Amino acid sequence: MNQTKRIVCSLIILLCLSGPAFGLELHDQAGRLVKVPTTVSRIVALAPSVTEIIYALGQEKRLVGVTQYSDYPEAAKGLPKIGSYVRLDLERIVALKPDICFGIREGNPKHQVEKIEALGIPVYIIDPHNTGGIMEAIKGMGAALGASGPADLLARDMARRIDKVSRLANTATSKPRVFFQVDAAPIITAGTSTFTHELITLAGGVNLGAGPVPYPRLSWEEALALSPEIVVITSMAGGHSPESLKAQWRKWQQLPAVQQNRLYVVDAGLFDRPTPRLVEGLEALARIVHPELYGGSSDK
Repeated sequence: MNQTKRIVCSLIILLCLSGPAFGLELHDQAGRLVKVPTTVSRIVALAPSVTEIIYALGQEKRLVGVTQYSDYPEAAKGLPKIGSYVRLDLERIVALKPDICFGIREGNPKHQVEKIEALGIPVYIIDPHNTGGIMEAIKGMGAALGASGPADLLARDMARRIDKVSRLANTATSKPRVFFQVDAAPIITAGTSTFTHELITLAGGVNLGAGPVPYPRLSWEEALALSPEIVVITSMAGGHSPESLKAQWRKWQQLPAVQQNRLYVVDAGLFDRPTPRLVEGLEALARIVHPELYGGSSDK
């Protein structure tokens, strides 16, 4: 038996002999029954989005470990790392002695989650697919952490801001055609079953990437054929500068978006994670799609 196996076996024995007392039984967003310890003082987040939610709930003092690329807020960068969300470091997680881990269904490998649970560490999984799902994830995590009050306030604030954007967008007289570029080489956009599609629709636009493929890859010919009136590019698209990302589109003078100078580069962090910041992304997008409803201009 190698050293790693001996360590894991020893930990299993210790956890079986002196496991935590469980106080709550909650169903997570994966439909699993999770037994939550009576006292939760040490948390490990298994994805960057989970880290953000824990901070948004004001529970960061209990956070003892996060995954690679947990870069928001700034303080999260200094926390101990437990690998990436797709390659979790089991030994590192166990060494941090968490009372509970919070993970994400689309990202954390199921077999690794099961290994963590086999060591007696409960794992609460979130699985949001739209803004309503994010609010449910926040409330579920809040219940697990004894922070239902802050969670309810946060969810209500999100709902209020989303409703405000939607109501204002419904007063618009047009629905501009929006091409949302997730990556540059190849060109990747967002299909119907994505947060981006929901945000574009709420903001009063038409998503030109709509369709059954979540993140379709397009050739330039296919993208140009869509004739977008607005092009929105995330700051992470291909690792290029904002100006170089826009320059790729400016070559095509026949496009309405180029003719009207409606090319925008946005912060990827506001669009690519299921967190409360997605509402900031919605508000930014609404100003891009319908600047006339927000004083007449939007940042390019």
